[in-house]
Amino acid sequence: MRYFHRMNLKNQHVIVIGGSSGIGLGVAKASLDAGASVTIVGRSPDKLAAAAAQLGGVQGLRTFAADITQEDQAHTLFREHPPANHVVLTAVYSHAQPIRQLELIHAHRTIDSKLVAALLIAKHARIELGGSLVFTTGVAADRPGPSGSIVAAVNGAVHSLVRALAIELAPIRVNALSPGWVDTPLWDTLAGSAKQQRLEQHGQRLLTRRTGTPADLGHAALFLMTNGFTTGEVLNVDGGHRLV
Repeated sequence: MRYFHRMNLKNQHVIVIGGSSGIGLGVAKASLDAGASVTIVGRSPDKLAAAAAQLGGVQGLRTFAADITQEDQAHTLFREHPPANHVVLTAVYSHAQPIRQLELIHAHRTIDSKLVAALLIAKHARIELGGSLVFTTGVAADRPGPSGSIVAAVNGAVHSLVRALAIELAPIRVNALSPGWVDTPLWDTLAGSAKQQRLEQHGQRLLTRRTGTPADLGHAALFLMTNGFTTGEVLNVDGGHRLV
């Protein structure tokens, strides 16, 4: 009897929410390279068009503009597309702030982008048998930084949600990626012109002696999508960040 079953993405449909940049773009590229058709979803039509151009306008690539934190738009997304084999959520709004200066508008946006969006996807997504949901958390759940209480709390909540949904939605598999420091456009906002210097400094603190790339996370997402015996798991892709 064969106990190990490995799927591939050939002729499968992957929806990547937050796929217009950063980790999501890395997941979209990896999925296309693996033979999937891909729909990238984001709020900005202009960013989606730029991402499609960056991916080379390949056959099997579609874009769809939607804010997945809004239930009506989440419902429309999944009703206007055929059932997916895999849905990957990478969109995130992250805002560090000391708890004594907490601004609820930023806290709500962070919660919406990671937790509420994941709940709406679980509610509305139509997934083919053998398919999966992949959410994104982050190293802050295990190693919170200064002024990072909201991000840490939301990431931890997604960890728990993954386990709960893996039970409730079975046999659909539910997993999450937990990245550490990754070179994405988010760092343009966080560090501005000092981005490369900051990333190099952070990378030297890691066991890998470098920060991650969207391609690293794309490769990890492929594992979670194609390994049919993995569910309820959080895959840490952080260069050993939790250990240093």
